[in-house]
Amino acid sequence: MTFVLTGADGRPYPSVTKGEWGGHRGNRIYGRLDCPAALRAIAKGGYVANRVFFADEWTALSAGYRPCARCCPVRYRAWKAAVERGATATP
Repeated sequence: MTFVLTGADGRPYPSVTKGEWGGHRGNRIYGRLDCPAALRAIAKGGYVANRVFFADEWTALSAGYRPCARCCPVRYRAWKAAVERGATATP
């Protein structure tokens, strides 16, 4: 089986390994695959067309995505604090 993951450059690439993180291309948010907010949106029929997957968190950050406030609150707060300080939000 081949999966399609998003790389640090934001481009899709084939992978034999399933991604560890999911994201939303339009909102540029990433989070856990079992994120309650994402699963709720998917159940309502949304989100799926813009769903992306990442091999790891570093790749999601490098591609310009931010942590989900719902399923990754500690990561989100750290990201937000870095942005407010003017620091780069990528690794």
